[in-house]
Amino acid sequence: MTHLVWFRTDLRCADNPALSHACRQTDTVVAVFFLTPAQWQQHGLGPRKIQLLHNRALTLQQELADRGIPLLILHGDTFSHSLQLLQALCTDLAVKSVSFNSEYEVNERHRDIQFVRWCREQGTECNRFHDQCLLPPGAVETRQQLPFKVFTPFKKAWLPLAERQLSAPLAAPVPRPPLAAQLQQAISRWQQENPLPAAQPDPLWPVAEDAAHEKLEAFIGGRLSAYKNQRDIPSAPATSQLSFELSLGILSPRQCLYSAVQANHGQLSGGNAGADCWISELIWREFYRHLLVAFPQLCKHRAFKEDTESVRWRSSEDDFRRWSEGRTGYPIVDAAIIQLRQTGWMHNRLRMISAMFLSKHLLIDWRRGEAFFNYWLVDADLAANNGGWQWSASTGADGVPYFRIFNPVTQSERFDAEGEFIAAMLPQLASLPASSRQWPAPAERQRCDYPQPVVEHKFARQRALDAFKNSRADAVTEEIR
Repeated sequence: MTHLVWFRTDLRCADNPALSHACRQTDTVVAVFFLTPAQWQQHGLGPRKIQLLHNRALTLQQELADRGIPLLILHGDTFSHSLQLLQALCTDLAVKSVSFNSEYEVNERHRDIQFVRWCREQGTECNRFHDQCLLPPGAVETRQQLPFKVFTPFKKAWLPLAERQLSAPLAAPVPRPPLAAQLQQAISRWQQENPLPAAQPDPLWPVAEDAAHEKLEAFIGGRLSAYKNQRDIPSAPATSQLSFELSLGILSPRQCLYSAVQANHGQLSGGNAGADCWISELIWREFYRHLLVAFPQLCKHRAFKEDTESVRWRSSEDDFRRWSEGRTGYPIVDAAIIQLRQTGWMHNRLRMISAMFLSKHLLIDWRRGEAFFNYWLVDADLAANNGGWQWSASTGADGVPYFRIFNPVTQSERFDAEGEFIAAMLPQLASLPASSRQWPAPAERQRCDYPQPVVEHKFARQRALDAFKNSRADAVTEEIR
């Protein structure tokens, strides 16, 4: 019996529930992955992330081939087209069973519902698994059987459930015997009809599974213990930077959690402060995924807090351009954007600073910033990106109060005290004394060819406060009507 494994954002051999299940059922396992560039572009992914998906698929193809499992990489263009190809592939290879790991976004869930329905009509067995969360969406609820909207009670409910369910990650499949000649010929025909361009390696983002495990082990064995104290310093190599591997599924959340728990003497909470803090960040990742399923409007560009839909955002193209090009005149904000555009990644503290600057200092709709990040980030992930932006803009679940507005200069002085990160990203300011890098004087700006500030902090803060207060009043008036 031929068992097909449908890969999506789970591009790994180890700790892959769908792959592991298929390999336990039969020796005859075939895999497929669809390149859907038009769909990815529609979802706002940029060319660098799309190329890395391509690179990873080609690397996974070789890693699976070493285990005797052929991976077909097919051009599906859109989800609809990929479904047509998948159905044709199942028919041609006489597939009797299909396994895949669930995705939680609205378009992906609709695609999967269509495929499951087709499988039932064909009499094909369909096996769905969860791998993006340790506890699947819907498994953590309030006493009223409702989804949590606030992180802390979610975490308190999540921990005892996770403690009972956390187990060692699944091993990668062992090498398998050769496929039957007839099946191999059919696979070869599909491969010949779907030629693929070579990978274009990105020196900053290797995609081999072994490299991902080495990166995880290096973090757990080295920087984890100091994570809580150093994670907010952008010039320090203190964070795991594993969000990229998690977004492509080169690593699973369970692999990360299990490694952290092992290093924390078997504890999911408490113990080493660094491990405890990093585990909490992984739980935040789960929280945002649970929200995505419980509140599908988050996939549709809607604010979690409905009353904030009436905020009167500004539509200044010039201000948005200055922010998106790293020319706001606020060094820590500009350095963050330059880091993103150059590396495809941004430090988490800087994500909060730059997101709050756009949504509150410039009073520009958070959705524009969310889309900008989604385009440039190599770890682009709808749940985390949307959650982070709505947190910063005070429109989301458990977001900061609308009156909490970061002062970028104070943030810079606190977390980049010597201006090391600013100097690295904005070399024109490197010659200034450390005390001047966070906020150069007008003459220093002119001498360094660095722009004057796009807006004055005190004025911007009051403007944002007024806009949110007015939106709350508007919402109350609408409710009365």
